[in-house]
Amino acid sequence: MQLHKARRKNVKVKIGIQGPSGSGKTKSALLLAFGLTADWSKIAVIDTENRSSELYCNLGSFSILPLYSPFTPERFSEAIQTCAKAGMQVVIIDSISPEWQNILQEHSKLTGNSYTNWSKFTPRHQIFVDTLIQSDIHIICTLRSKQAYVLNEKNGKQVPEKVGMKPIQREDLDYELTLVLQLSMGHYATAIKDRTEIFADKPAFTITSETGFLIRKWCEPDDAIEDLIISQIEGCADIPSLKTIFENHPLYQNSLRHKFNLRQQEIQSAHGNTNN
Repeated sequence: MQLHKARRKNVKVKIGIQGPSGSGKTKSALLLAFGLTADWSKIAVIDTENRSSELYCNLGSFSILPLYSPFTPERFSEAIQTCAKAGMQVVIIDSISPEWQNILQEHSKLTGNSYTNWSKFTPRHQIFVDTLIQSDIHIICTLRSKQAYVLNEKNGKQVPEKVGMKPIQREDLDYELTLVLQLSMGHYATAIKDRTEIFADKPAFTITSETGFLIRKWCEPDDAIEDLIISQIEGCADIPSLKTIFENHPLYQNSLRHKFNLRQQEIQSAHGNTNN
């Protein structure tokens, strides 16, 4: 056993995008994926929706791996591994709801004690989850939501609007994900879980490739970020600019305080010599 300083290094995010049919899950996932990698050839879609992702082939030349029934956990795991071995950097699973629906259907066919019967399925589902979480690639999962309708007033009339409710998957899956976004029928996203803290407590927004780029920057190693800040410090020519750099990076103020102080002394010394 050995202690080491906690650092974020080459994080591979696992993202969930959930919402009702028509809320824009597939297109949002593709735009997010492009922001993460900036290379359509490194994006693959595991498509369980009758190749519906191909409707968005105008966005870029991504790859598709069609997956058909039976939607067993083992087939999902194999599909993820296939994409990883092919060198894909981002894999979209559109969607993972059929995996859980398949398990529920198989479980309902068994006779005997319902609770005991779950011992036959829980380990299989967990293998799929482990493959999802432990794969050294970015993975974006879309999840269907059970649908309901609410009445909203538009132009003085009560108009029914479809809203997403509980996602169709095992309840604890969101604990395993880095980020979970809920889409409305207006295609606006709200973060309902956010370990990146990029979108937490922020108003609803439209997912674009820029959204993926922001997540990509968060995933970069701490060392790379520190190197960037150090280059900014060393290139700084005046105290107000140096102060701005310091205030913009609160997480690195302690570790780079020596660099800031040293550059401050150099700037003050240079200005002093100029004045003399």
